[in-house]
Parts: sequence; structure tokens; C-alpha cells
Amino acid sequence: MMQITLLQGILLASMAFIVGLDDLMEAFFLFRPIMVATFSGIILNDLETGVIAGGLVELAFAGLTPAGGASVPNGTIAGIMTTYLAITQGIKPSEAFPLALPFCFLMQYLGTLKGTIFAFFMKPADNMAEKGDAKGLVRLHVLTLIITGLCFAVVTFLCTYAAQDLITSIVNSFPERLMNGLSVAGGLLPAVGFCMLLAVLLKREFMAYLIIGFVCACFISFGNILPVALIGGALALLDYHNTGKEKASGGVKRGI
Repeated sequence: MMQITLLQGILLASMAFIVGLDDLMEAFFLFRPIMVATFSGIILNDLETGVIAGGLVELAFAGLTPAGGASVPNGTIAGIMTTYLAITQGIKPSEAFPLALPFCFLMQYLGTLKGTIFAFFMKPADNMAEKGDAKGLVRLHVLTLIITGLCFAVVTFLCTYAAQDLITSIVNSFPERLMNGLSVAGGLLPAVGFCMLLAVLLKREFMAYLIIGFVCACFISFGNILPVALIGGALALLDYHNTGKEKASGGVKRGI
């Protein structure tokens, strides 16, 4: 078991504040689980575990995207807590991931509350727009950013540094059978997330690529998955260029 220092807790909270801003703006996509888990791994001096945990959580949340005003479990906190639990409790990322789910549900409910509060900002914003008060609108937007960032920072600090003794005692109380079950569930969740993504993206013309990728990933002995990713990128480029040629050819025919 590992106890994080106050400095590490502050660094995790600071990182959560920054990615919380990006979560609201969706500008640089630093809030994605694979990014925040990697950052968390660097802060906790275990980059390898951070990358593995990030990939695991990213797959699980790949098909879970909020649409409109819908609220979904927060993948950012899931990435942070999965890495934190795996490193500090000395367990596998697949075992830590299910344990991190309550925290991402907590952030989901907090996000719903935050969105409800932000609804009261609409009337003042409308009044500022009518008066042409650009500076007031900027201040209002900055305020929403700060509130969002603080929500992520406070939750992260409380769940990592402040509550680490409680979390350790809870994890230690789990029997071995339960931990094995959590490991199996953690391995299945990324598959569920990927299936959710395929349910939207998979089309008949792309089935061949899926089969090729499956064979490459499962039956060819690679030291790492980079060759698989490169093959996927090459196939995507081929499809992109072939589609462009077909469109250009079709455009010429229509012109004739």
C-alpha cells in the first residue's frame, strides 16, 4: 500500500482543475480518461500504470458521450481514481476500475447540480447581451469555468488525499473472491464501451476492417499494440483516399 503526500494531492487537484476547464470547453481534450490517467501516473511516479489504466477507462467511456443536456458518468474522475487506486492499493487497473465507478457517478450528480445552478445565469447573461455588456459576459463565462474547475479539484483532493485512509481500509476489507470478480468486471467494461461505440459507427462496408483488426490484435504475437494501430491508420488512409477518388470520379461523370 502507498500513501500519497500532500504535495501529490495538491498536484492531482491542480491537474483536475485544469482538465475540468477543458471538460467544459472541450478545446484540447485533456479531460479524456487516457490523458488524465497518464498525468495522474506521472504525479504518482508510476507512468506505466497510468497509461494502462487510461487505456482501460478510455475504452469503457469511448461510446459514452453526453448529447444535449444529458448527464453521463464522468470519465475524467474515473481515469484519475482508477490510476490512484491501482497505484496506492497495489491492485490491477482492471480491479481498480470498478472501484472508481462510484466516484464518477458522484461527479455526474455534481455536474447535474452545477448545470442546474448555471441555468440561473441565463437571465443575467441575456440582460448583459441586450445592454452590450461584453465585459460582463466574459466575467460570467470565467465564473462558470472557475466553478467547474473547483468542482473537479475539490472532488479529486477529497477522494485521493483526504480520504485515502478510509479507502485503504475499505479495499483491505474486500475478500479475494470479490476482488477477482471486480477484475473480471473491469475487463468486461471496456468491451461494453467499445460495443456501444460500434452500435453507432459500425456499418456493413466497414466490417472487413473490423475483421482484419480483430485478427491482428488477437492472433498475431506483437510485443505491443503500436503495429496494430499503424495498420489501422494505414487502412483508414486507404479508405479515405479511395472514397475521395470515387467522389471525384462521380463528380466528373455528373459534369459530363
